[in-house]
Amino acid sequence: MADTTHSTTSGGASQTGNPVTRFFRATEIDTRMLGMIGALLIIWIGFHILTGGLFLTPRNLWNLSVQTASVAVMATGMVLVIVTRNIDLSVGSILGFTGMAMGVLQARLLPEWLGFDHPAIWIIALACGLVIGGLIGALHGLIIAFLGVPSFIVTLGGLLVWRGATWFVTSGQTVAPMDVNFRLMGGGTEGSIGATWSWVVGIIACLAIAIAIINARHQRKRFHFPRRPIWAEYFLVGLGCAVVLGAVMIANDYYWPVNIARRYAEANNIAWPEGGLLISQGIAVPVLMAIAVGIVMTFIATRLRFGRYVFAIGGNPEAAELAGIKTRWVTVKIFALMGILCAIAAAISTARLNAATNAQGELDELYTIAAAVIGGTSLAGGIGSIAGAMLGALVMQSLQSGMVLLGIDTPFQRIVVGAVLVVAVWLDTVYRARAK
Repeated sequence: MADTTHSTTSGGASQTGNPVTRFFRATEIDTRMLGMIGALLIIWIGFHILTGGLFLTPRNLWNLSVQTASVAVMATGMVLVIVTRNIDLSVGSILGFTGMAMGVLQARLLPEWLGFDHPAIWIIALACGLVIGGLIGALHGLIIAFLGVPSFIVTLGGLLVWRGATWFVTSGQTVAPMDVNFRLMGGGTEGSIGATWSWVVGIIACLAIAIAIINARHQRKRFHFPRRPIWAEYFLVGLGCAVVLGAVMIANDYYWPVNIARRYAEANNIAWPEGGLLISQGIAVPVLMAIAVGIVMTFIATRLRFGRYVFAIGGNPEAAELAGIKTRWVTVKIFALMGILCAIAAAISTARLNAATNAQGELDELYTIAAAVIGGTSLAGGIGSIAGAMLGALVMQSLQSGMVLLGIDTPFQRIVVGAVLVVAVWLDTVYRARAK
């Protein structure tokens, strides 16, 4: 980043306008995303005041991150679905069905063949769940692409079919407990990586941010594209590192509950200190899984040919077809990928509950679609953001978590969520109209 020649974004254009305009033009920060972050901060501060200081605590923020993980994972796939002008109403039911299948495998079937606590149980159960989710999604995609049935109808039918199939797997019985290794994907005291590894992950993330920005600058120079001013590059690196390290600090400030820490001390012959034994939870495993999924999905959407095809189809399906894109098979792959993501979300949800239930995943389709739309994905197709969808999932979960802390009844919570979704779509419509 020491290269300072030709470092303006667009020549004289970067020197025009007021200081704020020039700043955003130089840093290329997405103002829509910035607006979402501002709205999120307002929600957090508002709930913190209303709950008497309970919301913005390490404990609640840590729990909030874990609760957001499963919906955030599915929201990354919903972006690609909506970008192609489709919809998937079955994600919650697929989550419930694959979660029940993984639960039955590890709690009933595999222990009979391999023995209890066999190290391969969780791997086989997870792999089978991913295969089942992918096959269900591919089936939906085939019906949509090759039989011409609208995605709304196909996935609405899937919502009912797979919810009913979930019940028939165990006749409505709850399956528990899950494999001890499988439970790590759900978070909790065991499903976290601790303070030391959290700092290691944070430092690696900071290095990755710096390398990504340096590489992007070199690529712009290579192809003679305008580059950001050097100060803007340093600012973005500093901002990204500050956010990452701040999140790690908050995660490490949440400690194990006293009773669990006391049992740990007794089991390891550790003398109990006068002020108690403070063991940091660190970053939760499901949060790391969601972040990893977000990175992979961003790479797929922005760097692979498949991702370009998805956005081309969403922008103009007819033109994409004429350009030689096999739009039908792309649609099948999108829904298969959505099914796999539902299975990953099911693993997180099932591990967190330590049980597979018949009601698991209910209304998750609402939260997933709302997260994608709030995150900037246009229902008209062609426009969407993976990072925005994950941020939208955090907004939705923040609303729900804050209302739970306030003791608001579930029916009213649903009213608020529905109203937020409508307002988000309206704002998206206004934004697109002004952009034109």
